[in-house]
Amino acid sequence: MKKLKYILLALLFIVVAVVIWQYPRLNIISGYAAKNMCSCMFEADRDQSFVEQTDNNFPPIDLAKYEIDTLRKRVTASVFGLMKRTAVYHEDLGCQLALKDGKMPTITYFPAPHNCPLDPYYPYGNEDPKDTIFPHVDYQKLNLAVANAFDPKGKDSLMTRALVVIYKDRIIAEKYDEGFDKESPILGWSMTKSVMATLFGIMEKQGKINMNTTHLFPEWENDERKNITLNALMQMSSGLEWNEDYNHISDVTRMLFLDKDMSQMQLKKDLKYPIGSHWNYSSGTTNLLGKYLRNQFNSHQAYLDFPVKELFDKLGMSSAMIETDLSGNYVYSSYGWATARHWGKLGLLYLHKGNWKGEQILNESWVQYVSTPCKDSKGEYGAHFWLNAGGILPDAPRDMYSMQGHQGQKVYIIPSKNMVIVRMGLNEETEIDFNKMLKEILGAVK
Repeated sequence: MKKLKYILLALLFIVVAVVIWQYPRLNIISGYAAKNMCSCMFEADRDQSFVEQTDNNFPPIDLAKYEIDTLRKRVTASVFGLMKRTAVYHEDLGCQLALKDGKMPTITYFPAPHNCPLDPYYPYGNEDPKDTIFPHVDYQKLNLAVANAFDPKGKDSLMTRALVVIYKDRIIAEKYDEGFDKESPILGWSMTKSVMATLFGIMEKQGKINMNTTHLFPEWENDERKNITLNALMQMSSGLEWNEDYNHISDVTRMLFLDKDMSQMQLKKDLKYPIGSHWNYSSGTTNLLGKYLRNQFNSHQAYLDFPVKELFDKLGMSSAMIETDLSGNYVYSSYGWATARHWGKLGLLYLHKGNWKGEQILNESWVQYVSTPCKDSKGEYGAHFWLNAGGILPDAPRDMYSMQGHQGQKVYIIPSKNMVIVRMGLNEETEIDFNKMLKEILGAVK
């Protein structure tokens, strides 16, 4: 009996020690769980059990328990009853994560509703296009390649949710996992960074910004940071300190789950390297660029309307939405939503060298800019786009570039093949071989 008592005391000590050690992380765990559950339920129309079994079913997020108010569209998550965090859904703005004290600022500004053109057929509209059969496409081989990217029933090693293959503006193959279809909005995570880059490209086309501009923020005027250019930020080569570690409490997790204004974290960082000398992937840099973008508008309403009116509506991306932080600014680093088909439209804009149905939305030079390797990236990164110039995917063309996000979200743009391939997934750590997937799909088009 005494031995059992000592064992129980020892176990209690271990549990208490683990809780104390992990307690600061609980803030991030419950914050992520609440925010993701809220967005998946109220933005993507998934039910709680589905989200628990899929989107939030990985350690340590699977430790979270939920209190859900469907009437007020609020989700509260906690771990062992500790560190409760609440996320609240607002129409057209998505879900915002309340501060640690549970307070939610009053939301007073909302983006303009979508007003997309009435073109019926994809890619300009949303309806299925009339049948187009390309004689040099081996459809049997193509459909097998697409099927190979999905898990057989009962398995979850590949975790593909959507795969859309677009060739010469026509969808030549399309497949969805159970629970998803062509109308399902899917979070792009860091693909939203490329959306933000596109908005800068629109501003550049309109003559409103210059990528060589310095003196970007008054907070930098008294030190060397005043010499950082927009180009250095866009190429992730500013030299600013940043830690992009999602497994621990870091700059990026504090920003996403603890900050009211997500532009401030990177704004306050010091230079760690000479400007332009060192490539360092930073979600904070993207949200800092978002702050600069916000400063170009005379009103917050104009800022919120800009991506809707100047990009999404012109491309017919009626499902597209970017969630905001508590300060009302778009979270361009991480929180863009759209259907797989609509993510594909953004890829097609670049495939068309910035032209959409006769309107030059982006300069051709901007398309060249984002797809040109920046210094110190080993040919893998341009300006908020990922590249294959260094051959990281050896069986894909070297001119391929892409939007990429957490959980294996991909929009591959392949100019030499006149193709855009959209793959949306559930988890980064899967057995899917993207090089093999691309090789098989491309091999079906002679």
